[in-house]
Amino acid sequence: MARSRSQFVCQQCGATYSKWAGRCENCGEWNTLVEQAISAGTSSVAKAATSGKPLEVQSIQSVAPDDTKARLSTGEPELDIVLGGGILKGAVVLLAGQPGIGKSTLLLQVTAHVAKSNKVLYVSGEESASQVSVRARRLGAENSEQLDFAASTNANDIAASIRAGTYSLVIVDSIQTLSIDEISSAPGTVSQITNSSNVLIRAAKDSGTAVVLVGHVTKEGSIAGPKVLEHLVDVVLQFEGDRYGGFKIVRAMKNRFGSTNEAALFEMDEQGLRAVENPSAALLAERNPADGSVVLATLEGTRPLLVEIQALVHPTSFGYPKRTASGFDLNRLNLLIAVIERRTKLNLSDKDIYINVVGGLKLSDQAADLAICMAIASAAAGRRIDDQTVVFGEVGLGGEVRSVIAVEKRIAEAKKLGFTRAVGPKTATKHSFITGVSDVRSALVDYLQK
Repeated sequence: MARSRSQFVCQQCGATYSKWAGRCENCGEWNTLVEQAISAGTSSVAKAATSGKPLEVQSIQSVAPDDTKARLSTGEPELDIVLGGGILKGAVVLLAGQPGIGKSTLLLQVTAHVAKSNKVLYVSGEESASQVSVRARRLGAENSEQLDFAASTNANDIAASIRAGTYSLVIVDSIQTLSIDEISSAPGTVSQITNSSNVLIRAAKDSGTAVVLVGHVTKEGSIAGPKVLEHLVDVVLQFEGDRYGGFKIVRAMKNRFGSTNEAALFEMDEQGLRAVENPSAALLAERNPADGSVVLATLEGTRPLLVEIQALVHPTSFGYPKRTASGFDLNRLNLLIAVIERRTKLNLSDKDIYINVVGGLKLSDQAADLAICMAIASAAAGRRIDDQTVVFGEVGLGGEVRSVIAVEKRIAEAKKLGFTRAVGPKTATKHSFITGVSDVRSALVDYLQK
């Protein structure tokens, strides 16, 4: 009997090996190699090279462009902005996020709205019809006559339903549960995810049906499966936030039909996810001004936000001081602490430092540097900053405060909530609202009160 051939495929990067190993040499991940059978037709490369025929080409001028204005509204204006104006017909969207954060809830709300004027299919590979029905009743989506449901994990059947052209929108929850008949490996493997995605994407492009795929994430927060999945789809949406409370953010990591600088903020309640109309006021509603508390004027995408930065500085009980940051990059925090120690007279080498960004937000704005520095200095010295002052600015290694983008938006948001002054870089002092500082030391000396 002929011995069946097999290979070991990395579930993270797709690299193949002839024998098993504990660590993938290509991407460096551990315990990701899975054994898969090699099909008989994988070695017929020479035959494929001579079996093609010339392409039927046409002038680019003769190609009629699709109507990009004919988009499907999601019912959430903020989500429409992130998508570039809504879901484009024939587009494939990948929505990824932590388990329990609200992906299925958001998509069921979207399908309920789209089903008011279009035929929609919701395909679940994880839940039964009765389970989805319970959520639909809670969200008020059970009365949608044009919303159909199917429980299936067969990508061939789902692609046939898409290709039929009956539906304007198809939701697939989730891509990691699908498999195709031609491949014998288990669902969730690299080959199944790649080939199932290809089948669905081809069907969506042929029929002009919009498709939304739900993707799982790893414990590091990246989208599970091969990276090629993100290249195949048109739009990649990342669902971020704390699943137990706080704001949840949907941001576009990739968008072929719009900007990737937009973000939508949601809040979960008993009726599902709802957009936050005034997030700055909500973030500052429970603020208790004290030492270590600074209000930062930041940007979430292109939207200005006011968020409270809290710092706690306490003498360490061990030989090595502890640094902890919630919502801020820990490496950046260590860098800023080194700048404060080197460029000012503050000694933080024997202090534990804790940083918290209120509301569960994760800051990636470089303009948060000055606010972090002032919050740490405020907590260490026991001095407060004026309650009606907001702070923003990037801090360099020399302690200098550098310019930031969208100064006008930050100022407008601060004025709307009643703040009277902003501490920022000197390059922005053309605005009378801003008091410019040249370096961190002058900011701490001039604006930390007793």
